[in-house]
Amino acid sequence: MLKQRVWARVGAVALLALLGACATPPKPEVSRTDSAQEASSLSRSGRFALSVTHSSSQVEAVQGGFSWRDDGQKLMLDLSNPLGNTLARVWVLPGRAMLERTDGSQEVASHPDALVEQVLGSPVPVAGLRDWLHGRTGSSPVQNQRLDEQEKLSSFEQSGWRVTLSRYDEQGPRLLQLNRHEANRSISVRLVVDQ
Repeated sequence: MLKQRVWARVGAVALLALLGACATPPKPEVSRTDSAQEASSLSRSGRFALSVTHSSSQVEAVQGGFSWRDDGQKLMLDLSNPLGNTLARVWVLPGRAMLERTDGSQEVASHPDALVEQVLGSPVPVAGLRDWLHGRTGSSPVQNQRLDEQEKLSSFEQSGWRVTLSRYDEQGPRLLQLNRHEANRSISVRLVVDQ
């Protein structure tokens, strides 16, 4: 029972961390071309590992799989446990973010960051992740930005996260390491893109 509760809580953290991967769809443009929409679309699947270390030294950790489809306007993200069973689904539409659990319960908010705070009870900014999966930083201030030998973005700090990107393909990085240190916890998320 305890393991199930830990899975549910940490799974929610992982889900919401991944939610940001495609969380903030761009505002519709009047003359948006198909190629611009195609450039902002992203379809990825892979594995995640997440750990949360609390100030009390308690560690919660979870691993699993993820799959998301983002057409630049809407996102559907599924998280599964290591056996492939779906834990939850997230939908993100302009002005709305929704978490659907397998028991049918839902959480709804106007923005992914608000949904994270609602589900976890404390804020964890996730909206920048969508850009990070494309291998870019977005518009928020960035510190300590570094490029690799191919001139691709390899590491930076943004919105309280230390981000490391590597193993690029034509869509973006295939390995992302995200670390966040707060007064009462440290969060570590590793995403490995398989497809």
